[in-house]
Amino acid sequence: MTERPVWLPSAEHPITVAPTAGHVTVRVRGKVVAETDAALTLQESNYPAVQYIPRSDVDATVLAESNTSTYCPYKGLAAYFDVLGIPDVIWTYPDPYPAVAQIAGHMAFYPDKAEIAVGAAS
Repeated sequence: MTERPVWLPSAEHPITVAPTAGHVTVRVRGKVVAETDAALTLQESNYPAVQYIPRSDVDATVLAESNTSTYCPYKGLAAYFDVLGIPDVIWTYPDPYPAVAQIAGHMAFYPDKAEIAVGAAS
């Protein structure tokens, strides 16, 4: 098996993880599938910020494990979940690299497959 590269965030490719200032609600097909005041915002380089929701705040009854997996040299191996029959709506890093260890136990939603709203804290 080939060794996968592990890259550290740097000035050229910064990654920050911080608590989200506000309440996050995620809807798929109009149904609320996640809601939390404990989200984390991951900002990677010049990519759009991503909300990582604690898995405990995601409705487990709408999830189905996917066979999809991807690898990020900054974050590690990602697993995916289908939501309400839509493939690969969620990704998660079950064992993220130390530089982003805070996202362990959290799930992120693709914004083209889910409606992600960040509002005032409740």
